Amino acid sequence: MADRARMRRRQLLLGTVAVLLAREALAQGRVQAGVRRVRGEAAINGKPAKEGMPVRPGDRVTTGANAEIVFALERDAMLVRQNSALELVKSGFRLAAGAVLSVFAPGERKELRTPTSTIGIRGTAVYLEAEAKRTYACTCYGEAVLEPVDDPAARETVRTARHEQPRYIYARGAPRMVEPAPMVNHADAELELLEALVGRKPPFTGRRY
Repeated sequence: MADRARMRRRQLLLGTVAVLLAREALAQGRVQAGVRRVRGEAAINGKPAKEGMPVRPGDRVTTGANAEIVFALERDAMLVRQNSALELVKSGFRLAAGAVLSVFAPGERKELRTPTSTIGIRGTAVYLEAEAKRTYACTCYGEAVLEPVDDPAARETVRTARHEQPRYIYARGAPRMVEPAPMVNHADAELELLEALVGRKPPFTGRRY
């Protein structure tokens, strides 16, 4: 009960922040790129991250225990959780470890890589958790092609409106390379926050987990 109450308070706070950021972005008529929020020990290319710091393709974003960083990159936005290592590339990103929630501009093709998967998307919101032998992938809304690195023929295409088809994507040796998973460790309010950074709203605005 206490954990659910804390999550609910967090969602309400994030929802309020998202509304304020959306108003700010719309008033400015442009996206304010770069780091927007830092908690704990986070770094960009080995240098401590600070609000307002630029973020560009080619940068490496890392976080320590109990750390988190939120940033906008062109028309995309990301929330990187603790103990993560993320390399940004022009075509998307590579998540070596940890977790990231990301929203991407409509219509743009991106490729997201983890140790066990290659995920092709277009204008999609995705939450990923990367481990050495398993990737958790929730296509929060949009379309994604989920391809196991060790068995490309086992790829699966998912289309969702609101977290309907989370998947685990495994390394070689698993009985199934792709299988259904629960919706865990991310919330609608966080997606609202990220979309607000780039002047948009998610399609399910007003309904939350």
